[in-house]
Amino acid sequence: MNRVARDNGVNMTDAEWQVRCDLAAMYRMCELYGWTDSIYTHLSIRVPDEPHCFLINNYGDLFGEVTASSLVKMDLEGNVYTDSGAFNPAGLVIHSGIYRARPDVNCVIHTHSLAGTGVSTLKRGLRPISQDVLEIYGELAYHEYGSIGREEGDALGLTSQNGDCLILRNHGLLTVGATHQAALLRMYLLSRSCEVEVIARSFGEEPAAIDPGVVEEFVSHAKTRHASSEWGTLEWRAALRQIESRGTDWRQ
Repeated sequence: MNRVARDNGVNMTDAEWQVRCDLAAMYRMCELYGWTDSIYTHLSIRVPDEPHCFLINNYGDLFGEVTASSLVKMDLEGNVYTDSGAFNPAGLVIHSGIYRARPDVNCVIHTHSLAGTGVSTLKRGLRPISQDVLEIYGELAYHEYGSIGREEGDALGLTSQNGDCLILRNHGLLTVGATHQAALLRMYLLSRSCEVEVIARSFGEEPAAIDPGVVEEFVSHAKTRHASSEWGTLEWRAALRQIESRGTDWRQ
């Protein structure tokens, strides 16, 4: 059974419509959590059964304006398959680079949150000083600031092979996941970790250290939890209730 999006005139499967609704919901969640930067930054989902294509926001829309039918469908080379809409060129570089390098990834989230961008400017970055950061500490990778062309996308893809939670030096944050639920939970934990890091540094003293053995144990257990396809599902359902309570509908 096919379904037609209301605004862009493209026939699509029910599976594509569902991930459109999921991605539109995720934009609303990011707005709720304060991870927006005007019309900049972007989230994407790979199209089911079309691994060469992904969905991304229409360039110029605020996160709170994104709907399932307003999303732009494009391939990894930048060809657009919707009748209307535009994409941020940086979005093509970042998301296509990840998807080319990580066939296991189906969702990418990129933000410029203040705490995340602040930590991205620090030489040492995140330290294992909070429960939040321990959950994703074994998945952290750092990517040096580069250019904006295809080569940068390829370089970012290589970096993403070292971790699912990326700190883009002097830029912001990026998380990936086999599911959108996992990618969102990683961004939540990474953003919280950066907020705690910024607060801790403001006190002007060394934070209380966590025993290295405890860090190692926590990281090992986290790896096991994250391997489950259900990881992030409870948090996703809670976030859905939060945005539904605001009375807005992204499923159109």
